[in-house]
Amino acid sequence: MPDTRLIAAIFAALSCTAIAYYAISIWAAGRFRTERSQSADHSFTPPVSILKSLKGLDPQMMAAFRSHCVLDYPEYEVLFGAQDRDELALQLVKRLQTEFPSKQLRIVHCPKLLGPNGKVSTLAQMLPQAQYEHIIINDSDILVEQDYLSRVMAPLAHPQAGMVTTLYRAVAGGSLGSRLEALGISTDFAVGVLVARAMEGGIRFGLGATIATTKRVLQQIGGLEPLVDYLGDDYELGARVAAAGHKVVLADAIVETALPSYSFRDFWRHQLRWARNVKDRRPAQYVGLMFTFGIPWAILAVVVAPLSWWTWVVLVATFAARAAMAQRIGSGVLKDPQVMRDLWLVPLRDFLALAIWITSYFGNTVEWRGLRFQLRKGKLESI
Repeated sequence: MPDTRLIAAIFAALSCTAIAYYAISIWAAGRFRTERSQSADHSFTPPVSILKSLKGLDPQMMAAFRSHCVLDYPEYEVLFGAQDRDELALQLVKRLQTEFPSKQLRIVHCPKLLGPNGKVSTLAQMLPQAQYEHIIINDSDILVEQDYLSRVMAPLAHPQAGMVTTLYRAVAGGSLGSRLEALGISTDFAVGVLVARAMEGGIRFGLGATIATTKRVLQQIGGLEPLVDYLGDDYELGARVAAAGHKVVLADAIVETALPSYSFRDFWRHQLRWARNVKDRRPAQYVGLMFTFGIPWAILAVVVAPLSWWTWVVLVATFAARAAMAQRIGSGVLKDPQVMRDLWLVPLRDFLALAIWITSYFGNTVEWRGLRFQLRKGKLESI
């Protein structure tokens, strides 16, 4: 039989690497907050075209749409694109046009399906209809604050900046799966973005919550059409902009999305799809996630060696560091009011994250919009 103390020591060592990761995360968050406070010049306000691809109804969709009609910004338009003329979300847009007659709100019919990624297919057909050089692409359920455009546009004043993206928080629905996903976004996903930004000298990917760029940059990388086969189109778009020699900047704006009330099965499939996409696009960094699951490793160390005092010390230290990271980033950076309420769910969420991480290595199949695909080098291949 293997020495249980050795096994416990391995688990404890993994927990200690996670504590170090939590400390780096707190430092990265502090660095981001400091730089946000120093980047207060929002005087760059070119006209902007906002592009939204529509497919189905999202929670709090009308509120998200309305938030784009009350922006404190000189000149902008919002384009809503759909493949189907009978798309249900277009009824909301028509109500919006009646409610805000002075705003430039346009519906664009996008009849072609250019590839398996319907969102990008629609966006590619919308882009020629945009009247302004500066473009923002964000998801249909994104709710923004009044100064959103000025904050997102500001970094594009710098010649080296080719794309701007934003962090986001999520409003959970009533189910446990929804609460776990919202907690993961605020205390894990955003953490990874901030650490990548600090440790890699910036980010080289985009986030679907906001992608701001220009027609010139999009033309330089070949447009949107080459992305219609990709699952993580936002990641790929940012990667291509960075590869073309431009900076991808994380704006000092936080946006909000509303999550449906996932069943546990839907939660698992959604998380597994994310996990396999990250594994496919950033394999080395994905392996490194092994060293971030502090609470599961610490609990396993106690289970294996419950009579060893040092396993309990590691457990307490891990819980304290994990809670500090959640508070600093979830509450401090993202201003997510749910984080402290749901902090007690972090151990469950982290055990599930470890299980998903392990499961993700047993295949490359993903389920998306009711269909199954093989994921190869970021691209969706029908099964």
